[in-house]
This record gives sequence, C-alpha cells and structure tokens, in this order.
Amino acid sequence: MKFRRVFLIVMDSVGIGAEPDAELFGDKGTNTWVHVAEKCHGLNVPNINSLGIRDLADIEGTTKVDHPHSFMQTLRERSNGKDTLTGHWEMMGILTPNPLVTFTDHGFPKELIDELSARTGRKIIGNYSESGTKILVDLGEEQMREGSLIVYTSADSVLQIAAHTDVVPLEELYRDCEIAREITMRPEWRVGRVIARPFIGPDKDHFTRTSDRHDYALSPSGRTSLDDLKDHGKDVLAIGKIHDIFNGIGITESQHTVSNHDGMLKTIDLAKNRDFNGLCFVNLVEFDSSYGHRRNPLGYGKCIEEFDKDLGELLPLLKEDDLLLITADHGNDPTWTGTDHTRERVPLMSYSPSYANGTKLEERDTFACIGKTILANYGIKASPNQIGEVIPELIK
Repeated sequence: MKFRRVFLIVMDSVGIGAEPDAELFGDKGTNTWVHVAEKCHGLNVPNINSLGIRDLADIEGTTKVDHPHSFMQTLRERSNGKDTLTGHWEMMGILTPNPLVTFTDHGFPKELIDELSARTGRKIIGNYSESGTKILVDLGEEQMREGSLIVYTSADSVLQIAAHTDVVPLEELYRDCEIAREITMRPEWRVGRVIARPFIGPDKDHFTRTSDRHDYALSPSGRTSLDDLKDHGKDVLAIGKIHDIFNGIGITESQHTVSNHDGMLKTIDLAKNRDFNGLCFVNLVEFDSSYGHRRNPLGYGKCIEEFDKDLGELLPLLKEDDLLLITADHGNDPTWTGTDHTRERVPLMSYSPSYANGTKLEERDTFACIGKTILANYGIKASPNQIGEVIPELIK
C-alpha cells in the first residue's frame, strides 16, 4: 500500500473536450473547460493551474508549469451514455453498454402517470421535459392550490417530482418518490433516477428549491470497486450525492451536502481530523445542476474559481501517504445547444506530496482506470465483472 487515504473528487460535468464518438450524441466540438474559460475571458484558478491543467487543453487564464507532485491525463468513457450514473459507475468498474431509457420528447406514458396518481392519492401535473427552476414558475402556484405533484423529466434518464413543503410534507414527498421508484423498475420504464425536488416560497417569483433533494437511483448492475474496498475492510466515505448514485451499496459512511463549498468543507475536515484507511469519494454537483443545465457559462466559471479556492485549503493538509484524484463524470458545456449533458473526455488530476516526477500521462479509454488503480494501491483484486486497467505511474 503506497497511500493510506485516497480522496476522489468529482467536479460534476466539468469535461475537457469532445469524445471521439461525440458526433453520435450531437456533441462534436464541445469542451466545457475551454468554452467556459473563453466566455469568462480567462479563469483565475492558481491551484488547479499548479497541478498542470494546461497540459490537457489551452484553457484561457492558465499557463504551462512544472508539476512534480502531480500527474495529468484525460480519460474517455467506454459506456454508452453521458449521464451521472453511467459516469460514476464506470469509474468504479461498471460498463453500461445500453443507454438508460429517457422520456424527453413525450413525457411519461399515461399508464405510468395514472398508476402514480392512484397510488399517491394526488393529481399529477406537468409530465414534460423542463428545467427544474422554470417548471416551478410555470406550475408551482397550481401545485400549491391543488395539492398536486409536479412530475417532469429532462434529457437525463430521470423522473423528478416537485412539491411545496407547506402542501406536501417532505416525508410524504419522499414516500411518493419511493412509489415512483417501484413503478419505474419495470424494464420499459426503468429510469436511472427518481428525484424528490421539494421547494419553498410564497409565489412563482420567489420559489426556491431546498437542499432536501433526495435521489432514488438504480443499484449498480454489478459489483463495483466500492464493494471490493468495503469487503476488504477499507473505509468508503461518501460526500454529496455519491450515496444516492450507488444506492448506498459499497459505502460505509455518507454525508449530505448543500453546496459545492459545503462538500469541500466536509472533505477538508476529514483531511484534517480523520485518519481513515480507504476512499473518500466526493461529488460536487453545482457545476452541473446550477450552471451547466442552466447554460450559464459565467456562473460556471465563478463556480470553478470558488472550487479552486477551497482546493487551496485542502492541498496543504495532504500527507505523504495521501492521494488526491480530481476528475469529472461527463461534460455539460454551457455554451452548447439545449440543456443536456455533453459527451466529453474528463480530466484526471492526480496529486500527492510524495510524487517527485509528475508529468502528463497518456489518455486512457475508460473511467474505470480510477477504481482499478485505487484497488491496486491496497493490493485488492477487482471483481471479475469490472473493466479498466491500473495506471501504474500513480501508485509506484
């Protein structure tokens, strides 16, 4: 074992250039990092810059630097998709050859909606694809008057249910989502996630979604690297929506977060105060949810800069036997058309004070190299179903 503690931080949706097959997804020419930086006339990211991000792309505001304590490379996604579940699952060894079902164009079938209404005892309104903030403007007041449930989807494989907490108590909303999850386990309706979207506020001009979102995800389709770590007595500490993404499977502890900054504060606290032995797995969702889907490149850039400041607090806390991995799960280029994720490569920034000859490494053809390398660090053999190869330079 070279590293006792591994920190894996996912900058949700911060891709770094179109995949070779991006044209099949309508995403040829996308590059979240580069296009955000262009719209912001440069990014102020001194800590990420010091790791060598400029090795991967000509990002305005960054410079070429020597980075002996970090390795830089890109990873491609082998799974057939560009969403949160397939990206995170692939990091931990799971190949998803068939994309998850979506209902973007026509909403959910009448049979599904009728059953959901009958079992929850509430009228269903909406049932179309829309952004989570706009649908509250469109339907939030109606939902409050009727005591109904707003059901909507997006370009992802997701069924979302929104309700005002003064009208539908939070625990009831969660129960309604559990019913929806049960219904959508049928093969023809099998969405990746059901999401509870509680909101507050007096009227459409002041509605705000709360931090009590809860995801009801499919369980991974096979054993993941998290299962292997846990079964060998390692800590698997989940921060943010990691617990939801893996449906709690393979995780030993989890912490909810309300923002990227909160997620980083919790990570910094662990680095300072917890001598765990295993993996701290962090998802920072605001890049994606607040700025990528909203097609807000300026907000996206500010969010990256705020993360960089928090990273500056984390780096000095890492010890010789600590490894920090920073990556993404897909792209969401806010300069692109529509509001969907984008099919992109992701960066893998690997940092440890014990590294002495960091450099740029070759691109790998799957995110699963991350999980395989973490397992190899602990001398754990991956379960046979898992894809990916070890990146030997990271654990020599």
